[in-house]
Amino acid sequence: MATDTKVLTAHVPIALAEKVEAMASRLERSRGWVMKQALAAWVDQEEERHRMTLEALEDVDAGRVIDHQAVQAWADSLDSDKPLPPPSK
Repeated sequence: MATDTKVLTAHVPIALAEKVEAMASRLERSRGWVMKQALAAWVDQEEERHRMTLEALEDVDAGRVIDHQAVQAWADSLDSDKPLPPPSK
């Protein structure tokens, strides 16, 4: 079964193109295969980042937040002999 595809074109820095070519050679794969893998991983990462952002905004809207001063006090205590426990909601 043939998969529908679309050609995308991008100008990339020569150093990056050379790395892609080297990786393709090392993996005995085509440059297109390497680019497809990289693009799919990036899209997955960005979709997850977007999902997490929406989830975080829902927490803010619901008031599930930690006071900045509490976080700052905890962070400042990490260099001390008696660090504070992490702040919680």
